[in-house]
Amino acid sequence: MIKMLTACGAGVNSSHQIKDAVEAEMKKRGYQVSVEAIQIKDLNPETMKGVQIFLPINKPDLSFDVTVPEIDAGAILYRMPAMAAPVYDKIEDTIKKNHLS
Repeated sequence: MIKMLTACGAGVNSSHQIKDAVEAEMKKRGYQVSVEAIQIKDLNPETMKGVQIFLPINKPDLSFDVTVPEIDAGAILYRMPAMAAPVYDKIEDTIKKNHLS
């Protein structure tokens, strides 16, 4: 299981849309992934433990360094395949390059 994390302001809308979309698309592509959706205020080194890919909605200004691959997943929220496909491709490329599957 590949563990990913996404975060948004409230942790209930945008992040959950990304979570659902990424899990569904990666399943279609043959990967077992789990995406956790949290509030951005709860993002810290502890919540990043075990995370293999970070999927922010945009580049957050954090008080710590993110040491895992970070992929801007905001385009998924537009629900336009032409915009979301490159994000999914980048996630898949990251999985392959980092031997996460």
